[in-house]
Parts: sequence; C-alpha cells; structure tokens
Amino acid sequence: MIKTLLEETGEADKTTIAKKILEYDFSQVEYYENVTNVMVGKVLRNHDIVEKQKNLYSLKSYDQLSETDVQELIGLCNEKIDRYIENRGKKIWEHRRRNRRPVPGSIRYKVLKRAKGRCELCGISKDEKAIEVDHIVPKNQGGEDSINNYQVLCYSCNANKRDTDDTDFRNLNDQFSKRKKGCIFCDYPESRVILENNLAIAIKDKYPVTELHSLIIPKRHCDSYFDLSHAELNAINQLLKGLKSQLENKDDTIEGFNVGINNGEVSGQTISHCHVHLMPRREGDVDNPIGGVRNVIVGKGDYKI
Repeated sequence: MIKTLLEETGEADKTTIAKKILEYDFSQVEYYENVTNVMVGKVLRNHDIVEKQKNLYSLKSYDQLSETDVQELIGLCNEKIDRYIENRGKKIWEHRRRNRRPVPGSIRYKVLKRAKGRCELCGISKDEKAIEVDHIVPKNQGGEDSINNYQVLCYSCNANKRDTDDTDFRNLNDQFSKRKKGCIFCDYPESRVILENNLAIAIKDKYPVTELHSLIIPKRHCDSYFDLSHAELNAINQLLKGLKSQLENKDDTIEGFNVGINNGEVSGQTISHCHVHLMPRREGDVDNPIGGVRNVIVGKGDYKI
C-alpha cells in the first residue's frame, strides 16, 4: 500500500490499491490460468484462431496483420467486452461473489481454526493456496448463516463445488426437520437436553456406562452416521467438544474419554437413530483399560505391541 501511494504521488483510491495488491496474489493468477486453458483458450483453439505450445498461446496469422488491422481488431474486442458487461452486469462475477454477505471475522476465525487452516476437500494448506470460508449449503438453496453450515475450501475447490456437488437441496429445510413417529430420539423431552445447536442436541445417557455418560444426537432422523451431512457432522463435533469441556469442569476426576458410535444392528445399535456416545473415563474405573473400544469384541482388547 505504501509503495502504491508513493507511486501515485501520495494518494490513491481503494480500487487502485486493491489492484496493486492483486498483482502479487499468485493464487488468483492460477485461477485465471485455469479459466484460460479450459474455457477461452479451448474455444479459440477449436475455432482454429489460436494455437498453444506448452504454456504459450499464439494468434494465428498475426504476422499478416498491419498495425491498422491490429488497432481495429482491438477496438472491436473492446466494443464486444463493453457490450457483454453492459448486458450481463454483475452476473458475470456472481460465481466468485457467491451472492452472500462476507462471513463475519469472528465466525471465519472459528471455522478456519476448526479446519486447522486447510481445505476440507483437498487438504491443501492456507500457506500454499488461498482458502475461502463459504456455505456448505448455499444461501440461495436455503442454507443458514450458522457456523455449522460453513466450511473451508481452497479457491479451486470452492470454484468447482457448484459443478461437482450433486447434493439434492430440494425441500432442504424439510429434510433437516425430518422426524420419525415413535423414535425416542426424535421425541426427546426438552428437560434432558444438556447442550444444543441448530442441528444437534446432547443429552444424558439413560443407561450410563460411566458417570456423566452422554449422547450427542442429530435432530434430523437419520439411521446411520454415514448418512449425516457435513453440516450435521460440524454440529455434532461442536457439541462433542463443548460437552467435553463442560464435563471436565464439572468433575475433576475425569482423565479421558471414549467416543463411540454403534452403526447397524450387528455392531450393537439398538436405537435406529444415529447417536454418538461420549463416555468419561477415570483412573481405576476398570481393572485393565488397555484396548479401549477394541473390547467391544470380547478378548480382543488386551494386546501387546
């Protein structure tokens, strides 16, 4: 910014400064390199107007053009560009703007922290490629401005998400409010709720394995953990972490936890509504804790490395 102000005789508007900063953003250059190769470059090659050798594009028959021809063609290009912008307006860039308000700074920080500063799709670090915080379920499809509905994606994955995501967003709100008659986790009493967010609840287990054994349950009726949406997984993880801290503050004898999910009847699932067990562990609560969750199969817990 200082460099730009010096170059502009001491003052410059925000657009000029932003464009100067943009010159150093290799991630944006990469984005438009991709646009060049897969869209405009491909179309012009197919029409035999340009040719490409490795990363170099060349205009065919350029050496046959006079300076006047070049200037006239540039003028025609400018006219076409101006007309296109006039006809389309801001819609041209809507796929980049995501027709939403900017994510508040505090929420953005929490989402980035949750993702450990990496794209949640391809895993690339924020130090290697620009990453964005955006809605999982788009706003124009009924998505909420909730921390559970935000994810971290690099600019490439976010740009491609619209074309590759085959999630059915029809009747989205109805899907998240789905309840099953007779399901004890769909008709939970409010008095049992310990913690809650927009998509999940935490309650005390009715038949605790250890003291303060609790359950985290998606509000939507869903038999399997593997059928949960990304937003619901975020909601469940948020309650898991919040409840862990709450229980540790309540009981200083807690020294560890088991987190478990029974998925399917053969695994021991007795209630066909997905739920996650959070079981506090204490010194001496069993004679031999080695193996932990391996003990769901008798005799497989105690092993030597």
